[in-house]
Amino acid sequence: MTVRQVVCLVGGQGTRLGSLTESTPKPLLDVGGRPFLDYLIAEANRFGLERLLLLAGHNAGEVVRHYAGKVVSGLSIDVIVEAAPAGTAGALANAAAALDPAFFLINGDSFFGFNWLALVPALDRDDWTIHLALARGVGGGRYGRVETQGNRISRFLPKAESDLPINAGIYLVRRRILDRIRDIPCSLENDILPPLASQGELLGFAADGTFIDIGVPDDFARGQDAMPAFIRRPAAFLDRDGVINHDDNYVHRPEQIRWIDGAKGAIRWLNDAGYYVFVVTNQAGVARGYYGEEDVNSLHAWMQRELQSAGAHVDRYEYCPYHPEGVVERYRRISELRKPGPGMILKVQNEWTTDKPDSFMIGDRDIDMQAAAAAGIAGYQFTGGNLLDFVRMHVSARRRNSSSR
Repeated sequence: MTVRQVVCLVGGQGTRLGSLTESTPKPLLDVGGRPFLDYLIAEANRFGLERLLLLAGHNAGEVVRHYAGKVVSGLSIDVIVEAAPAGTAGALANAAAALDPAFFLINGDSFFGFNWLALVPALDRDDWTIHLALARGVGGGRYGRVETQGNRISRFLPKAESDLPINAGIYLVRRRILDRIRDIPCSLENDILPPLASQGELLGFAADGTFIDIGVPDDFARGQDAMPAFIRRPAAFLDRDGVINHDDNYVHRPEQIRWIDGAKGAIRWLNDAGYYVFVVTNQAGVARGYYGEEDVNSLHAWMQRELQSAGAHVDRYEYCPYHPEGVVERYRRISELRKPGPGMILKVQNEWTTDKPDSFMIGDRDIDMQAAAAAGIAGYQFTGGNLLDFVRMHVSARRRNSSSR
């Protein structure tokens, strides 16, 4: 099952922030120079999701005005406004007709920097209703704690200083949760999750990552610097043919794809380690008339779905359709985008906030190494074998070298 929808709860009043939320919904408050909700939208885009449903309440008109009907990098946004306060679970019941069989549910006033798609492989099992992301290492006594037995949540504990993880406010939810919502208003946290835990219906995935709850004044202040810092991260640029899939001569259809051993695992590992993952690939087959750009985009969309089932994703696919000897006039030209030129890497660096010194390129040909050098990043030539082993080896070496400086 492919997950394509994310549902975001943006209906809270934000009373702890005082006058800041009198006329502005909490998720729309400025954090680090942009509305906090925009960080969540960017995350949904990174993970390849296609539809965002905002469940609005307090000052809903502002949510509608800024987001209803927008499309952000392929992510379409709709808004459902509740007629009266319904609670976090009640808001889901009000949106029942618009929910997919499985969807991500996130809180619009908190952020947890981890790989959402790590929750998806559990869809192969049918013995759970909600899969929760749990944040480790969150100190202080203002959050309730979550106790687990294996990967299953056993109970929720009161607010306390503890080494146990907290509920991070990111869930993978099966639509059958609606069968549990009998009265409105209804709270997901108080009325739904505890009984599901006692019945063994909750899975938990604990991870480390930046956690910020802007509904708390201290975190709202901390987020002004922490959120812009979070989106600056190292990038792994990967060639496609010969690195992610075997180079079988102008591959452009799903049935032609033969994944390199360890490729999905390598991308998942980089996702979990906090790297952006970008594919940069020459696609001269377009210029030569073997296939069109629509075929390239369709193949990449298929690859993204295949990766999702492994809990992985590519943040962006960048390709060059040009070649100086192309037979299609539109594409017959010299282009700086084409490797060994650095154009694709530089384009991504200009449009994303990357940590250039810690970024690198993996390719199977000399032109990939030349492109990396021209872009000012390290290059590692993959000559075959298991890509996950190759990635781990080089990232570990980079970290050792960095710590010894």
